[in-house]
Amino acid sequence: MKALLVLLAVAGPAMADDAALLRCRAIPDVGGRVACYDAIPVAAAVKPPAAAAATPPAAAVAPVAPAAQAAANFGLSATQLRKPDEPTGLESTLVGRIDGWSPGTQFRLANGQVWRVADESSGSVNEVENPKVKITRNAVGTMFLEIEGTNQAPRVRRVQ
Repeated sequence: MKALLVLLAVAGPAMADDAALLRCRAIPDVGGRVACYDAIPVAAAVKPPAAAAATPPAAAVAPVAPAAQAAANFGLSATQLRKPDEPTGLESTLVGRIDGWSPGTQFRLANGQVWRVADESSGSVNEVENPKVKITRNAVGTMFLEIEGTNQAPRVRRVQ
């Protein structure tokens, strides 16, 4: 009999949690929905079940937690996560003469940046001085160096 009373005492707040879960499930915004779910144990522990069911979800005013934001962004590609004002590439010129590249070759740009070939590719171009280059980022965030006069683009990583 004592166990039944304990079970009934625990079941009351659990029913309030069910009502709160249904409210949270109806929130279309992922961050708001997660924040609403996060607020359920606190609301049920502090308020009696009737008051918990009558209050609006805390998600309407609660800021999105960093963990909830990370979960909301899971699976999105790098281009979908990139901020609108973040550049997707840059254009400059290489400093000096170039006739090709091999794994580990470093390129100094006119803007002061240094980039290194990060793959096992090698290529050659007609020897040229200070060619124009473009560094672009693909959908998964890999950087490629496009050198004027060649159709090959080695994968690069910024060193400096």
